[in-house]
Amino acid sequence: MEIYFVRHGKTQWNLEQRFQGGQGDSKLLPESLADIEKLGRYLQGKHFKAVYASPLDRARMTAQGLIGAAGIRLPLHIDERLREMNLGKLEGMKYAEAEKLYPQEIYNFWHHPDKYDNTVVEGESYEHAMARGLDFGREMAEKYPKDSDKVLVVSHGAVSHGAVLSAIMGALLGYDLANLRQNGVIYNTSVSVLASQEKGPAFKLVKWSDVTPLEHKMSETDGL
Repeated sequence: MEIYFVRHGKTQWNLEQRFQGGQGDSKLLPESLADIEKLGRYLQGKHFKAVYASPLDRARMTAQGLIGAAGIRLPLHIDERLREMNLGKLEGMKYAEAEKLYPQEIYNFWHHPDKYDNTVVEGESYEHAMARGLDFGREMAEKYPKDSDKVLVVSHGAVSHGAVLSAIMGALLGYDLANLRQNGVIYNTSVSVLASQEKGPAFKLVKWSDVTPLEHKMSETDGL
């Protein structure tokens, strides 16, 4: 089976370069609604078996937009395991300010997940996010075991390269913590596809952060 992972549309906090974790929820930008429409049209005819989303509004509204644009006649399932990482003290803080207050931890958060100490900012660890993501992915593979089964999932990628989506997909692909971000940026309204397999890691990578359906170049803040 395949899971289509979509990062939510771009928000005001993305534009302002603020940390947007599991406790903050900035509104989608008007421009992101157009991108959601384009991606939805691209997903038409995929014959999804189910649609899941994080409980946060930016993901839920992205999922609802995709359902409408793609003509998907399925209910939207909200799953707490898809919520963005809890960023603790960083929530709503501008990146530049956070880098001054917590230079080492911000650097590690972006570049060395294996060295990131979540206790410094009183947030969630990458290990915990990976564990809930792995649990979710394995459940999907059990629920929808046929080769033709496809599941659409809308979650998050907070700050530079994606946070919880990197954790979820990295866990399913069998990456260790140090290499969690090896595939690079997860853009707003991008789609990544993972396919389940019987041996080795739970899934294999089919497509990573594809933005070709959006038909425009990515800006500096589209991957934040």
